[in-house]
Amino acid sequence: MHTNADTPKTTESHSRFMLLFLLFTALVCGAMIMVVEVLGSRVIGPFFGVSLFVWTSLITVTLVALALGYAIGGRFADRRGTADYLYGIILLAGLAVLLIPVYKMAVLKLCVPLGLRLGAFVSASLLFGPSLFLLGCVSPLLVKIAVREMKNIGRTVGGFYAISTIGSVIGTVVTGFVLIAYLGVNSIFHLVGLSLCLLALGYFILIRRAWWMTLGLIVVFLFPSGQPGVLPSVQSAYGQQVSLIAHHDSYYGSLKVIDYQDQRVHNRDMLIDGLMQGSIDVVSGESIEAFSYFMTLLPYALNPDMDNALVIGLGAGLVPNWLEKRGIQTDAVDIDPAVFDFAERYFNVRLSGRKVKQDARYFLQNSLDVYDLVVLDAFTGDSTPGHLVSLEALQLVEKRLSDQGILAVNLIIDSSANNYMAASVVKTLEQVFDQVQAFRTVGPQQSPGIENLALIAYRGEERIPDESYLNPNSIAHQVRRQVMDNIYRRFEFPDDTAAIILTDDYNPLDVFDIATREELRRRILEHSEWDILGYSG
Repeated sequence: MHTNADTPKTTESHSRFMLLFLLFTALVCGAMIMVVEVLGSRVIGPFFGVSLFVWTSLITVTLVALALGYAIGGRFADRRGTADYLYGIILLAGLAVLLIPVYKMAVLKLCVPLGLRLGAFVSASLLFGPSLFLLGCVSPLLVKIAVREMKNIGRTVGGFYAISTIGSVIGTVVTGFVLIAYLGVNSIFHLVGLSLCLLALGYFILIRRAWWMTLGLIVVFLFPSGQPGVLPSVQSAYGQQVSLIAHHDSYYGSLKVIDYQDQRVHNRDMLIDGLMQGSIDVVSGESIEAFSYFMTLLPYALNPDMDNALVIGLGAGLVPNWLEKRGIQTDAVDIDPAVFDFAERYFNVRLSGRKVKQDARYFLQNSLDVYDLVVLDAFTGDSTPGHLVSLEALQLVEKRLSDQGILAVNLIIDSSANNYMAASVVKTLEQVFDQVQAFRTVGPQQSPGIENLALIAYRGEERIPDESYLNPNSIAHQVRRQVMDNIYRRFEFPDDTAAIILTDDYNPLDVFDIATREELRRRILEHSEWDILGYSG
């Protein structure tokens, strides 16, 4: 005759296992929320940038989606607060994440006409809102299920939120320090979606014994990852073959190397988050961007006896390459190790000096070296590192210069606008250096607009460039005329241009320079191949 002697022990064991599974669920879902949020910038960054406004959009969408999930999930928990519904929602969240790589390009193309700010917000909402909302519904359901069998409700709720927060910390750290460096963005989304689906299916199969759900395992493992592994190559509207030849998502940005080729030319660009960092003629290896010659040729003509140089912001390495070819030992500082690798492999950069892979401000604070030339070119145009152009930072640069040393700074400006922030950089430089000169790097025949502004600063009396060192033949033919036309022609801000001294305490570059960045992004999108720009592997 059957007895129920073992039933209480079995029930207790089952409850304990279920509680542990719920805690594990809180950990996983907390981690996945942060992975989706951190990855968001890598998805919309090539189209809308990685500026303060883009991060504001991502954080806002995350908080709103989670808040709605908490509210609606709480109401749902009171009506349908069972584990079946909980893991059904997690399964839907996993499928929503798996869909992100599939439809992201369609969403981004749809949102581009909305502009930088609204486009970033709407695209983030459409891409990440559904999965984050569903994951927000998880917490109320977890608590509802757990407290049924727990006497200490406060301890239970606190425990779940603590575990979820620990999961968020793990998700943030692992994404930032591991996943982005070793996996493509699409692959990470695929991993996140797969993890959520497996968590849900694990409940249904292992706990509910719904063996037919094993079919779901086959479905999720066969789910497409969104983009093939083959790097894209497309025909541009101008008849050039545009090919992505290298791509890497580093800790600090999305790096791409793109070739433009037709019967006449073969050029190569390096992009970081969609913004051009340098361009060469592949045949000659020379820069075809005028700004690089203002960073090299002009300081060289002002101080032809220079022996060494420091370049802050390596980019494609065109500036240090030019200097090294003239026997000037050059140290390079860049926060992103992947930039050094790309510059060497695809732009044939060879440095005799040090390759310093750390933040430039930290380097300036700790270095005792003195240089004849410092080139400050750490500005992508999408975001200006304010900590490198504050009064305190420029005073550190000044200490690293020899008596005849020169500082060359590359900025992105809109020469048709007021340029409050660019004028503020100049005013801040004037607090440190006796001479500060600005040069447009486009030809005088070109209309004012988005362009590079070269700033030259040094101590002492004004110097006249030695014309014997201004050799036009050392300039790539595409930009030779505009360099030589402008190298004696200074740029002057209008008299009514407001300006402030930028300090570590008050440095609102990201806020007041947004119009320039929006226009720069608009031009990038207008002249770029979107399938290559949005590729994330």
